[in-house]
Amino acid sequence: MVMAFKYAVALTGGIATGKSSTVAILAGFGFHIIDADKIAHKILDAQYLAIADMFGETLINEGRVDRKALGAIVFADSTKRKQLEDLLHPLIYDEIERLSRQQDLLKKPYFIDIPLFFEGERYPIEKSLVIYTTKAQQLERLISRDGYTKEEALERIKTQIPVEEKCKRARYVIDNSGTLTQLKEECERVKEEILVEGTLNDSN
Repeated sequence: MVMAFKYAVALTGGIATGKSSTVAILAGFGFHIIDADKIAHKILDAQYLAIADMFGETLINEGRVDRKALGAIVFADSTKRKQLEDLLHPLIYDEIERLSRQQDLLKKPYFIDIPLFFEGERYPIEKSLVIYTTKAQQLERLISRDGYTKEEALERIKTQIPVEEKCKRARYVIDNSGTLTQLKEECERVKEEILVEGTLNDSN
């Protein structure tokens, strides 16, 4: 069987550092993207009966889970959060591993967008790409984009490993603290690094 994750690059960062914008640019370069969040949302809805049993039927509407209401419950209670993670994470992992095996058959680099890659320590992916912005920019984006108060935004930033620490652990870093033009230039630079490294590895 083909080994999973051989050609994968984990794409991650902090909350509101601009992963979606970066993913759109990288996809435009022709890279395939496996989106862990989209997979998680599909699996969450598929497990709606188990969610109803664990957290109450009021969270279910026409076979779909009210993610915002569920998030409010598990964000406030670490025991319930672990209960949810124990249900979902093995299923999410299995699906990402399946998709990764398909991509590895092509023998070229691709990205797996995993917001909590370093926090979870679940995926045996050697290479990672971190999207960086300053904490002030994270705060500003969370407040303007998601309507959080400053305190709520800070609370969410604090639940993750600081993005500066993630940068130290990453193989590649994209600085998204500037303009969109600068972000595109950063993506172009990292694209070349990844492709050159991949070519060197294949020739060894």
